[in-house]
Amino acid sequence: MFVYKLFMFVLSLSATVASPGSIQTFKLNDGRDMPGFGLGTWLGFISTTRNTKSDEVENAVKWAIDAGYRHIDTASIYDTEDQVGNAINKKIAEGAVKREDLFVTTKLWNDAHAPYTVLPALRNSLKKLNLDYVDMYLIHWPIAQYLNGTFYDVDYLETWEAMIAVQKKGLAKSIGVSNFNIAMLERLISNSRVKPANLQVEINLNLQQPELLEYCKEQNIVVTGYTPFGSIFPNRARIEAPPPRVDDPKLVDIANKYNKTVPQIVLRYLVELNIIPIPKTITKSRVEQNIDIFDFKLTQEERDLFKSYDKNYRTIEPKMWQESPYYPFEKK
Repeated sequence: MFVYKLFMFVLSLSATVASPGSIQTFKLNDGRDMPGFGLGTWLGFISTTRNTKSDEVENAVKWAIDAGYRHIDTASIYDTEDQVGNAINKKIAEGAVKREDLFVTTKLWNDAHAPYTVLPALRNSLKKLNLDYVDMYLIHWPIAQYLNGTFYDVDYLETWEAMIAVQKKGLAKSIGVSNFNIAMLERLISNSRVKPANLQVEINLNLQQPELLEYCKEQNIVVTGYTPFGSIFPNRARIEAPPPRVDDPKLVDIANKYNKTVPQIVLRYLVELNIIPIPKTITKSRVEQNIDIFDFKLTQEERDLFKSYDKNYRTIEPKMWQESPYYPFEKK
C-alpha cells in the first residue's frame, strides 16, 4: 500500500507540467495563432502596494514557461513589463524557448489614447519588455483619462486607427481591445477596416457573459478571460459576492472525481466555453496546477451546474469612471 501511494504521489507531481501541444490554439481573424491558455501578471497597482523591484513576477513567468505556458499577459499599468521581459529573455537565452514560440500581450493605458501617443506608449512597453514586438496589443479600456483622473475627449475610434498604424509597423503583430461591450464592438467594427482580433474581458463563474461570447463568435473575435476565479476564494470575495466558494461541496465532489482542485475544474469549464483563461499567481505549485487541465472533460450535467452560477456579477467594476461617456458597464 505504501509503494502504491508513493507511486500515485510521484505520478501527480509529474502531471503538473503540461505539454504545450495539449493546449488548444485559436486562429485569429488576422490569420495568426493564439495559445488557448496564459499567465496573467496583474498583482494590483503594485507601484503603491508592492515592492516593484521584487522578482516575483519574473519567477512566475519562468516557472510558467517551464510548465508549458506559451502565452504571457501583461500591461503598461501593471508595472510588470520589465519582469516579464527579463523572464522571457532569460528563457530564450537558455534555449528553453524561441521568441516565436511565445505569445506576449500588453496593453495601452487610458492616458495614451490620443493618436499621437499610441506609438510612443507601445515603444515604451517594448523597451521595458526588451522585445522587438508584441504578439497582441490591446486598448485596455475604452476610456481616455489622464493619470490625475481627469477625463479627456478622445474617441476610441481615433485610438483604434493609431493601433492599426503600429500594427502596420510590425511592432504589434495583432491588435484588439479590452473591456468593450457589444455596442462598442459593433461601433468599432462598422467604422473601421480592421476588426479586433481579440477581446479581453472578465469571465468567471459569476460573470459568464453568454451574449457577448456569442457576438464575438459570430464576429470571429477570440475572447480572453481575466479574473477567471472570480469570487471563489473567500479571502478575496466581497461580502455581497454570490456563491460558489472553493469549498462548495458540489464543486469539491467534481474536483475529486477528476483528481483535480476546484480552481482547476473552474478553469476547465472556461476552456470548454472557448475562453482563453489567464489566471494570475506567483506561487510555483499553482502556476503548474493551473495549466494541468487538459487531460479531462466535464460532463454536460457538470457544465450545467457551472452555468447556474452565472449571476452577472462583476468582480472588477471601476465605478469611479462612470462619468466617462465611454464607460462600458451598466451604471449603478
